[in-house]
Amino acid sequence: MQNHLKDATSPYLQQHAGNPVDWHPWSDHAWKLARERDVPVFLSIGYAACHWCHVMAHESFVDPHIAALMNKHFVNIKVDREERPDIDSIYMDAVVAMTGQGGWPMSLFLTPEGKPFFAGTYFPPRRSHQLPSFLEVLEHIIHIWKEQRDDAEEAGESIRLHLLKRGQLHSGTMTSGLIQNAAQHLVKHVDKEHGGWGGAPKFPQPLVIDFLLAYAWQHSDAASQHAAETALQSMAFGGIHDQIEGGFHRYSVDNHWLVPHFEKMLYDNAQLARVYLHAWQYTRRRLYWEITERTLDFLLRDLAEGSGAFISSLDADSDGVEGKTYLWDYESFTRILQENGLPSSIADIFGVTIDGNFEGQTILHRPFGDSLPTSMRETSTQAEEQIQQAIQVLATSRRTRAQPGRDEKVILGWNGLVLITFAEAARAFRNPTYLQTARQLAAFLLDNLVQGSSTYRTWRAGKVNGLAVLQDHAALGQGLLALYQADADPRWLHAAITQAEEILTHFLHPEAGFFDTRDDHEPLLIRPMKWEDMPIASGNALASDLLLRLASLTGEDRYKQAGMKAIQASVTRIQRAPAAYAAWLSTALCEVGPRPQIAIIDHGHESLESPLARIVHDYFLPPAVLAYAREPADFPALLNGRDLIEGAPAAYVCLDMTCRLPVTDPEELRTQLHALHSLNLPDRA
Repeated sequence: MQNHLKDATSPYLQQHAGNPVDWHPWSDHAWKLARERDVPVFLSIGYAACHWCHVMAHESFVDPHIAALMNKHFVNIKVDREERPDIDSIYMDAVVAMTGQGGWPMSLFLTPEGKPFFAGTYFPPRRSHQLPSFLEVLEHIIHIWKEQRDDAEEAGESIRLHLLKRGQLHSGTMTSGLIQNAAQHLVKHVDKEHGGWGGAPKFPQPLVIDFLLAYAWQHSDAASQHAAETALQSMAFGGIHDQIEGGFHRYSVDNHWLVPHFEKMLYDNAQLARVYLHAWQYTRRRLYWEITERTLDFLLRDLAEGSGAFISSLDADSDGVEGKTYLWDYESFTRILQENGLPSSIADIFGVTIDGNFEGQTILHRPFGDSLPTSMRETSTQAEEQIQQAIQVLATSRRTRAQPGRDEKVILGWNGLVLITFAEAARAFRNPTYLQTARQLAAFLLDNLVQGSSTYRTWRAGKVNGLAVLQDHAALGQGLLALYQADADPRWLHAAITQAEEILTHFLHPEAGFFDTRDDHEPLLIRPMKWEDMPIASGNALASDLLLRLASLTGEDRYKQAGMKAIQASVTRIQRAPAAYAAWLSTALCEVGPRPQIAIIDHGHESLESPLARIVHDYFLPPAVLAYAREPADFPALLNGRDLIEGAPAAYVCLDMTCRLPVTDPEELRTQLHALHSLNLPDRA
C-alpha cells in the first residue's frame, strides 16, 4: 500500500511510504483529521541516517497488527527532523521535560491540539531493558484516551506552559570574567586521557574546541590550547575518523573515540574541517592541515550533490548492517596489502588484529598516533610512503563493497556551514579550487533556495520544501560574508546583508534575541526560540555573530545593538552550562575583546594573490573582519576613504573604525597584526 508520504521530498519520509501505517506528513490536513476523528496524534520524528529510526521502523512500523492498531486509534504523523527543525526543537524539549533525556527516533502522543501527554524515543518490539514494548505503549495510550482523557489534556497543557516558561528571557552582563570562568570550567572538565568532554557516548563538540582556541589566542592561555589540541588529536587518531577516506562519523559510543555511530553528517564534517583549519592556522602542526584537507576531500567526493551544493548525510548502515562498509577482518586486510607488495606490518599502524575490536572485526584507528611502531622507524620515509599507498588500495577495495545510503536533500543552513569552511580554507591554503567550490555553492543556494521574497529550508531534485528557519538565514549570511572576505566580490556582502535584514525584519524578539521561525510562520505549540548550540551553533548565536561582524564592516549600529542584546540574554544560560553555549562564548569573546578591522586596497591582485591580503589570510585571527577592494570604494564603510599610498597597495588595521597608519609593506602589516594580541604568531610553514 501507499500512505500519504509517497510525494514527500524527504528521503526519510519516503522510506516509510510503503509502511502499512497510514502515515501523514505534518500538514493542516492531518491535524484537521485528528480533530474530526477526536483521536490522539502519534508523532514520530527521525532522520534518514538514524540507525535506531531504521530499527524501530523494521520492527514495528512494518508489522500489520501494530499498523492496524495505529491506524484505528491515532492519526500518525512522520516528520524529518532535518526538514523541520522547528517542530523537532519544540517536541525534543517536551521529550526531555517528560523523560529526562532525548534522542531519535522521537515518539510522542499528542492531543488534537498538538499538546504532548506521553513521550519517549525508541520502543522495542518486546519489553526489554526496562522499556515497554511499542505494542504495550499503544495499548496504554488507547486506555488513557478512553478512560483518563482529562488527565492527558491536563498533562499536555502543563508541558506547553513549561515550554513557554523555559523560553523566558533573563538578561545579564557579558564580561571578560564570565568568559574566563567558562574557559576554565571547560578546561577543568576535559577528559585529560582521551580528550573531549563527557563519557560515552562522546560527541566531537567542535564549537567548544573552537572557543578554546580563540580564548588561547586572545589570552596566551596554554591550558585552553592544550585542551583543544588533545581533543583534536584524539579524534584524528580514533575510529570516529575514517582513516581510509576521511570524514568523521557522528559520535563515539565509547569514551575514547574508538567505536563510532557510523553515520556521517554534513554539519559535523563542515564544522570539524573548520576547527582543524583554525588549529592549523594557530599552531602550524601539519596533522591539522592534513585532517582539514582529508575532510574537505570527503565532502567533495561523497557529499557533493552535483549541482554545486552538498547533501545531508551518509547512513550508518549498509545492507541493513551498521558500519558494514567500514569494518575489516585481519585476513582480508593483510591479503590486500600483500597483493600490492606492501608489508603486513601496516596492519599495526591501523590497529588491525586477528581478534578485532568490534564484533570480531576491526574499526581502523591509529594506536600509535602519527608516530610509527618501533619496527618501522628505521625506514620512516619509506614507511610513510607505504602507508599512503595502503590507504589508496584499501579505499579502492572498500569502494567495491555495499555503500551507505545517501540522504540526497540539500539543507540551506548546513550548506551555509560548508560555505564558511570552504571560503576560509581557500584563504588559509591559497587554494583556488576551494574558492571556486565556495562560489558555486553560494550561487546554487541563492539561485535555488532563495526565490523572490521566500527562502526555503530544503531542496531536492529541483523541488524546495519548508520555509527557512533562523539558523538557515544566519548560516547562509555567515557563509556569504566568509566568501566576500575570500574573493572580495561585493555581491556576496550585499547578499549577506540581505539575510541580516531578513532576520531583523521577520525573526527579531521584541526584547532580545531572535525566534527560530518567521513572524508569518504557521502556528505551532509555541513559537520556538533555541539558544543551545549543540551540535550546530544555534540560529540565535549565528545571527548575533553575523550582525556583529557586519556592524564592524558597515558601521550599522542597528546590527550591533541587536547582536549585543542577544549576547546579554545568553548570559544566565552560559553560566549554567558553558559547553552548550560555546558559539555564544566565541562571539562574546570577539566583542568583549578587540574586534580588528582590516581594509586593503590593491589594484593589481585578486584577494588570494595579494601580498598584503596573504598576510591576513595566513593567520588565525578569530575576531577580525576584512574588507578588500581592487579600486577605491565607499562600500562597506570600512573601505570609505581608503586608497593606495603613493600608488602602492595599502592595508589599514583598525579597531572600532579607528585606524593605525596605513602600510604598504607586507612585513609592516605583519608587525601590526602581531601587536593585536600578546602572542607571537608563527611564521607560515
